[in-house]
Amino acid sequence: MKVVIVSDLHGNYDAWSHLPEENYDELWVLGDLVNYGPEPEKIVEEMMTKAHVIVRGNHDQAVAYEDDSTWSPRYRELATASRRHTSSVLSAQQKNFLRDLPLQATREQRGTVFHMVHATPSNPMYGRLAPDADAWLDEIESTPGDVLLVGHSHIPFVRTIGNKVLLNPGSLGQPRSGGSDACYATWEGGKFSLKSYPYPVDTTIRKIEALALAPPIVERLTTILRTGYV
Repeated sequence: MKVVIVSDLHGNYDAWSHLPEENYDELWVLGDLVNYGPEPEKIVEEMMTKAHVIVRGNHDQAVAYEDDSTWSPRYRELATASRRHTSSVLSAQQKNFLRDLPLQATREQRGTVFHMVHATPSNPMYGRLAPDADAWLDEIESTPGDVLLVGHSHIPFVRTIGNKVLLNPGSLGQPRSGGSDACYATWEGGKFSLKSYPYPVDTTIRKIEALALAPPIVERLTTILRTGYV
Protein backbone atom coordinates (compact mmCIF):
# COMPACT_ATOMS: atom_id res chain seq x y z
CA MET A 1 0.00 0.00 0.00
CA LYS A 2 1.49 3.33 -1.07
CA VAL A 3 -0.03 6.74 -0.36
CA VAL A 4 1.26 10.03 -1.78
CA ILE A 5 0.62 13.02 0.49
CA VAL A 6 0.79 16.55 -0.91
CA SER A 7 -0.18 20.00 0.30
CA ASP A 8 -0.18 23.62 -0.80
CA LEU A 9 -0.07 23.04 -4.55
CA HIS A 10 -0.96 26.70 -5.14
CA GLY A 11 -1.73 26.52 -8.83
CA ASN A 12 1.71 25.22 -9.76
CA TYR A 13 0.93 22.71 -12.48
CA ASP A 14 4.56 22.36 -13.57
CA ALA A 15 5.50 21.12 -10.11
CA TRP A 16 2.57 18.70 -9.97
CA SER A 17 3.09 17.33 -13.49
CA HIS A 18 6.71 16.38 -12.66
CA LEU A 19 5.82 14.38 -9.53
CA PRO A 20 8.13 11.35 -9.78
CA GLU A 21 5.65 8.92 -8.20
CA GLU A 22 3.84 6.98 -10.91
CA ASN A 23 2.66 3.89 -9.06
CA TYR A 24 0.68 4.63 -5.91
CA ASP A 25 -2.64 3.54 -4.49
CA GLU A 26 -4.03 6.78 -3.11
CA LEU A 27 -3.40 10.54 -3.27
CA TRP A 28 -4.20 12.68 -0.22
CA VAL A 29 -4.23 16.47 -0.51
CA LEU A 30 -4.02 18.73 2.55
CA GLY A 31 -5.46 21.88 1.03
CA ASP A 32 -4.55 25.10 -0.76
CA LEU A 33 -4.94 24.00 -4.34
CA VAL A 34 -5.10 27.59 -5.59
CA ASN A 35 -3.55 31.09 -5.51
CA TYR A 36 0.05 32.23 -6.01
CA GLY A 37 0.67 29.94 -9.00
CA PRO A 38 -0.27 30.62 -12.64
CA GLU A 39 -2.47 27.60 -13.42
CA PRO A 40 -4.95 26.99 -10.59
CA GLU A 41 -7.61 25.73 -12.98
CA LYS A 42 -5.36 22.86 -14.09
CA ILE A 43 -4.56 21.90 -10.51
CA VAL A 44 -8.22 21.87 -9.47
CA GLU A 45 -9.16 19.80 -12.51
CA GLU A 46 -6.43 17.27 -11.74
CA MET A 47 -7.38 16.99 -8.09
CA MET A 48 -11.07 16.61 -8.91
CA THR A 49 -10.29 13.42 -10.79
CA LYS A 50 -7.18 12.02 -9.11
CA ALA A 51 -7.27 12.78 -5.36
CA HIS A 52 -8.85 10.29 -2.98
CA VAL A 53 -9.01 12.74 -0.06
CA ILE A 54 -8.83 16.55 -0.06
CA VAL A 55 -9.36 18.99 2.79
CA ARG A 56 -10.05 22.69 2.32
CA GLY A 57 -7.28 25.22 2.88
CA ASN A 58 -7.51 28.94 3.61
CA HIS A 59 -6.77 29.87 -0.01
CA ASP A 60 -9.44 27.48 -1.26
CA GLN A 61 -11.80 29.15 1.19
CA ALA A 62 -10.85 32.61 -0.05
CA VAL A 63 -11.55 31.80 -3.68
CA ALA A 64 -14.69 29.75 -3.06
CA TYR A 65 -16.29 32.25 -0.70
CA GLU A 66 -14.64 35.45 -1.99
CA ASP A 67 -13.16 36.45 1.35
CA ASP A 68 -9.63 37.28 2.44
CA SER A 69 -9.31 34.26 4.74
CA THR A 70 -7.66 36.38 7.46
CA TRP A 71 -4.35 36.60 5.64
CA SER A 72 -1.58 38.17 7.66
CA PRO A 73 -0.19 41.52 6.40
CA ARG A 74 2.91 39.66 5.22
CA TYR A 75 0.92 37.69 2.65
CA ARG A 76 -2.21 39.79 2.09
CA GLU A 77 -0.99 41.73 -0.95
CA LEU A 78 0.27 38.60 -2.70
CA ALA A 79 -2.82 36.57 -1.89
CA THR A 80 -5.30 39.28 -2.87
CA ALA A 81 -3.63 39.87 -6.24
CA SER A 82 -3.37 36.18 -7.07
CA ARG A 83 -6.93 35.55 -5.93
CA ARG A 84 -8.19 37.88 -8.62
CA HIS A 85 -6.35 35.83 -11.24
CA THR A 86 -7.55 32.56 -9.75
CA SER A 87 -11.18 33.68 -9.66
CA SER A 88 -10.98 34.73 -13.30
CA VAL A 89 -9.81 31.34 -14.58
CA LEU A 90 -11.75 28.87 -12.41
CA SER A 91 -15.09 27.63 -13.66
CA ALA A 92 -18.22 27.80 -11.53
CA GLN A 93 -18.01 24.03 -11.14
CA GLN A 94 -14.44 24.27 -9.85
CA LYS A 95 -15.36 26.98 -7.35
CA ASN A 96 -18.25 24.87 -6.11
CA PHE A 97 -15.86 21.95 -5.74
CA LEU A 98 -13.60 24.06 -3.51
CA ARG A 99 -16.59 25.28 -1.51
CA ASP A 100 -17.71 21.73 -0.79
CA LEU A 101 -14.34 20.44 0.44
CA PRO A 102 -14.38 19.28 4.08
CA LEU A 103 -12.31 21.04 6.73
CA GLN A 104 -11.08 17.74 8.18
CA ALA A 105 -11.01 14.12 7.06
CA THR A 106 -10.20 10.74 8.59
CA ARG A 107 -8.96 7.72 6.67
CA GLU A 108 -7.98 4.22 7.77
CA GLN A 109 -5.40 2.16 5.92
CA ARG A 110 -3.99 -1.18 7.04
CA GLY A 111 -5.06 -0.61 10.64
CA THR A 112 -3.60 2.91 10.86
CA VAL A 113 -6.01 5.82 11.28
CA PHE A 114 -4.97 9.11 9.67
CA HIS A 115 -6.56 12.46 10.49
CA MET A 116 -6.08 15.25 7.95
CA VAL A 117 -6.46 19.00 8.26
CA HIS A 118 -4.91 21.95 6.45
CA ALA A 119 -3.62 23.88 9.48
CA THR A 120 -4.43 22.58 12.97
CA PRO A 121 -7.38 20.56 14.35
CA SER A 122 -8.42 23.44 16.61
CA ASN A 123 -8.22 25.99 13.78
CA PRO A 124 -8.44 23.97 10.56
CA MET A 125 -7.70 26.70 8.04
CA TYR A 126 -5.80 29.40 9.90
CA GLY A 127 -3.90 27.84 12.81
CA ARG A 128 -0.16 28.24 12.56
CA LEU A 129 2.39 26.46 14.76
CA ALA A 130 6.14 26.05 14.37
CA PRO A 131 7.25 22.46 13.71
CA ASP A 132 8.74 22.17 17.20
CA ALA A 133 5.95 24.00 19.06
CA ASP A 134 4.84 22.39 22.32
CA ALA A 135 1.24 23.24 21.44
CA TRP A 136 1.20 20.37 18.96
CA LEU A 137 0.86 18.05 21.97
CA ASP A 138 -2.62 19.37 22.74
CA GLU A 139 -3.55 19.34 19.06
CA ILE A 140 -2.57 15.76 18.45
CA GLU A 141 -3.97 14.43 21.75
CA SER A 142 -7.41 15.73 20.78
CA THR A 143 -7.19 14.16 17.33
CA PRO A 144 -8.74 10.79 16.51
CA GLY A 145 -6.43 8.14 15.18
CA ASP A 146 -2.73 7.41 15.04
CA VAL A 147 -1.40 10.03 12.63
CA LEU A 148 -2.09 13.75 12.18
CA LEU A 149 -1.35 15.12 8.70
CA VAL A 150 -1.15 18.91 8.28
CA GLY A 151 -0.01 21.49 5.74
CA HIS A 152 -0.27 25.31 5.68
CA SER A 153 3.24 26.25 6.85
CA HIS A 154 4.98 24.97 3.69
CA ILE A 155 7.66 23.49 5.97
CA PRO A 156 8.17 19.70 5.81
CA PHE A 157 8.65 17.86 9.09
CA VAL A 158 7.75 14.67 10.91
CA ARG A 159 7.54 14.22 14.68
CA THR A 160 6.59 11.46 17.07
CA ILE A 161 4.53 12.78 19.97
CA GLY A 162 3.71 10.11 22.51
CA ASN A 163 2.39 7.20 20.48
CA LYS A 164 1.23 9.34 17.57
CA VAL A 165 2.90 10.75 14.47
CA LEU A 166 2.63 14.35 13.24
CA LEU A 167 3.63 15.01 9.63
CA ASN A 168 3.70 17.98 7.30
CA PRO A 169 4.75 17.12 3.72
CA GLY A 170 5.77 20.70 2.96
CA SER A 171 4.56 22.53 -0.12
CA LEU A 172 4.51 21.05 -3.58
CA GLY A 173 3.66 24.33 -5.29
CA GLN A 174 5.49 27.01 -3.29
CA PRO A 175 8.20 25.51 -1.07
CA ARG A 176 9.45 27.74 1.76
CA SER A 177 12.08 25.48 3.27
CA GLY A 178 15.01 26.77 1.21
CA GLY A 179 15.53 25.85 -2.42
CA SER A 180 13.08 25.42 -5.26
CA ASP A 181 12.46 21.67 -5.14
CA ALA A 182 8.83 20.61 -4.77
CA CYS A 183 8.09 18.79 -1.50
CA TYR A 184 5.76 15.92 -0.67
CA ALA A 185 5.60 12.75 1.44
CA THR A 186 4.78 9.08 1.03
CA TRP A 187 3.47 6.40 3.35
CA GLU A 188 4.44 2.91 2.28
CA GLY A 189 4.79 -0.29 4.23
CA GLY A 190 3.87 1.54 7.43
CA LYS A 191 6.70 4.08 7.03
CA PHE A 192 6.73 7.78 6.16
CA SER A 193 9.25 9.43 3.86
CA LEU A 194 9.67 13.16 3.27
CA LYS A 195 10.70 13.71 -0.34
CA SER A 196 11.50 16.49 -2.81
CA TYR A 197 12.32 16.80 -6.49
CA PRO A 198 13.35 19.43 -9.04
CA TYR A 199 10.95 20.69 -11.66
CA PRO A 200 11.24 23.38 -14.39
CA VAL A 201 10.69 26.34 -12.09
CA ASP A 202 11.79 28.79 -14.79
CA THR A 203 8.81 27.67 -16.87
CA THR A 204 6.47 28.46 -13.98
CA ILE A 205 8.15 31.82 -13.48
CA ARG A 206 7.64 32.76 -17.13
CA LYS A 207 3.95 31.92 -16.77
CA ILE A 208 3.68 34.17 -13.71
CA GLU A 209 5.48 36.97 -15.54
CA ALA A 210 2.88 36.72 -18.32
CA LEU A 211 -0.02 37.35 -15.92
CA ALA A 212 -1.59 40.76 -15.45
CA LEU A 213 0.00 41.29 -12.03
CA ALA A 214 1.85 44.32 -10.70
CA PRO A 215 5.65 44.06 -11.06
CA PRO A 216 6.27 43.99 -7.27
CA ILE A 217 3.85 41.06 -6.93
CA VAL A 218 5.55 39.18 -9.75
CA GLU A 219 8.96 39.81 -8.21
CA ARG A 220 7.92 38.46 -4.82
CA LEU A 221 6.22 35.39 -6.23
CA THR A 222 9.14 34.49 -8.47
CA THR A 223 11.70 35.11 -5.72
CA ILE A 224 9.89 32.68 -3.43
CA LEU A 225 9.86 30.03 -6.16
CA ARG A 226 13.56 30.47 -6.90
CA THR A 227 14.83 30.61 -3.33
CA GLY A 228 12.30 28.80 -1.18
CA TYR A 229 12.14 31.78 1.16
CA VAL A 230 9.41 34.37 1.67
